[in-house]
Amino acid sequence: MTTPTLGSQALSYEWIKFRSVRSTLWTTAATAVLPLLGAVFVAATGSLQPDDTVLGGSLTLSVVAQMLAAVVGALVISGEYSSGTIRTTFAAVPRRSTVFAAKATLVAAVMYVLALLSCSAAYLVGDAMLPAGRYAQGDPLPALFGIAASFAVAAVLGLAVGTLVRHSAGAVTTVIGVLLLPSLSGPLFGNAERWIAGLSPTAALEKLTQTSDATSDTVGSLGPWPSLLLVAACTTALALAALVLLRRRDA
Repeated sequence: MTTPTLGSQALSYEWIKFRSVRSTLWTTAATAVLPLLGAVFVAATGSLQPDDTVLGGSLTLSVVAQMLAAVVGALVISGEYSSGTIRTTFAAVPRRSTVFAAKATLVAAVMYVLALLSCSAAYLVGDAMLPAGRYAQGDPLPALFGIAASFAVAAVLGLAVGTLVRHSAGAVTTVIGVLLLPSLSGPLFGNAERWIAGLSPTAALEKLTQTSDATSDTVGSLGPWPSLLLVAACTTALALAALVLLRRRDA
């Protein structure tokens, strides 16, 4: 029977591993830095379009950063399978569900906090450096919380894919494809395009960065908040499916 003590031990164990693996740390660092670099670049070069928002322009590299958050989620478990350390993990915490829950909680929390701080800082940089009054402000505060949530969802999605694929390179390639496929394939589905194209955390993120002009009837996708909720629901379903297969494979 899983107890709170075992769960906290598993979470502590995962945190130690998270901080000890260089690939995970470097990818996490890149996730934090990219939004800031993008904000400085667009502000310094004046490369925004007149209809851009300050938030959207400041977070021009946020989609790439979100993909890296998903990669972190994939590496957290696929790296253990590639190195063989997953045996040690399951020996220390025999319950697969506890291990998976600890990993999901960790990557979601880390990416949420990291994205909220990094994207907020990027917005402040852009707001300070961009010409006053030229671009729409939008409503950045609610959007920033949603953007952070989309990073957390992407990280859990990466964890689910990594659990299914188990090979680091394969998991990274697959999760990037999963992030991009809905947006690329949406036009193939006719009237269902706005639903299909809104199934990716990337689509939700892109709409959240343009909250001043994103509405529920925007052509090509759902609005930002419905899209985020739909993506979170689909990611939860995929994570539960991955957990079921994890328990069956390693039983």
